Amino acid sequence: MIRDFIRFSYLNLKHRGIRSWLTMIGIFIGIASVVSLISLGGGLQNAVSEQFQSMGMDKITISPGSSLLASMGSSGIELKEGDFNIVEKAKGVDVVSGFVYKISRVKRGDVTKYSWVIGMPLDPKDVRLMESMQTWKIKEGRNLKKGDNYKAVVGYNIGYKEFFDRNAKVGDVIYVEDQEFKIIGIVDRIGNEQDDTQLLIPMDTARTIFNEPDKYDFIFAQVDKGADADKVAEDVKKDLRDYRDVEEGEEDFSVETSQDLMDTFNVILNIIQYIVIGIAAISLLVGGIGIMNTMYTSVLERTREIGVMKAVGATNKQVLMLFLIESGMLGMAGGIIGILIGVGLSKLVEFIVKNLLGFMYLDVTFNYLFILSVLMFSFIVGCLSGILPAKRASELKTVEALRYE
Repeated sequence: MIRDFIRFSYLNLKHRGIRSWLTMIGIFIGIASVVSLISLGGGLQNAVSEQFQSMGMDKITISPGSSLLASMGSSGIELKEGDFNIVEKAKGVDVVSGFVYKISRVKRGDVTKYSWVIGMPLDPKDVRLMESMQTWKIKEGRNLKKGDNYKAVVGYNIGYKEFFDRNAKVGDVIYVEDQEFKIIGIVDRIGNEQDDTQLLIPMDTARTIFNEPDKYDFIFAQVDKGADADKVAEDVKKDLRDYRDVEEGEEDFSVETSQDLMDTFNVILNIIQYIVIGIAAISLLVGGIGIMNTMYTSVLERTREIGVMKAVGATNKQVLMLFLIESGMLGMAGGIIGILIGVGLSKLVEFIVKNLLGFMYLDVTFNYLFILSVLMFSFIVGCLSGILPAKRASELKTVEALRYE
């Protein structure tokens, strides 16, 4: 009997044609949003986790301000050479390094632009630590090394995307704050405008140009082998509080392990996901109301048909079941279309990110149990939306239904 109900419901949906498609729009927009976002979010979380794992979980980042995000703003709080020395002497710390950065005036030929310029340390132990944390690679030429003076490594867009009037080549000259630098390397594409237009220059040279003789924008530390990064981070934080004369909870600096940074990123991503899922839920609600409206219209249009079914022996329960299955099939059909659209959108974003933006780490992940759950959810939404119309259809009196015009 269930098979007959499903077949009968399918024929009714097919008969209504364009109305059925319009009814499902809210459902498949909501489902597509959820599937694409969760799939992309999962892929992005995996990419970030892989990057942190490759960087190593034994790293600590010290930044000015109460958090890493606060350090990106113009808080006016700075880390100085004294802070660097305190971190270097902290118990459990093996190697310490850091860098400075600033948006600077950059000129090549007759074209002047503003871009990020980063001062990198060149001591071999510092270079090893920074290389273990960086996500970019040299595409052409070489990296900075000890002894380099007024040399620069430039971002991908400067070398290959005509950031200036023409592409830069290894051996060309570029000016930073009117100081001449020779380009010795070009970084491979990273995938965002800021990183792909940046310049890397020696730390001492950067401090001279920036007029910041002892400032650090970030300090990085690698803990001793076998040491607990969380414990070392707490010791570093305590030593810096004492040095900077601030109370616990009132720190004007941030000390975070690789795990802390990864957790912070995941929290931010989850919040974004919850917001978009909430918006998608509104779309599903609208879709459910659309199904309810369609089913009410269907009950009115098929009143005589319901009367005939009851006249030949159909019970109230069977009529109720018929309309519930029909509304559930509307929801499920919308869910299937939404899943296909969501999968397609997420794969399209992956293709664009990898092939056009050059970010090769994003691999979209599909949790098939989640997709099955979404499909069942869309069916349940359809059924719930059809309860009142189905109840009304099942309660129609046979004689009155047969008389209905």
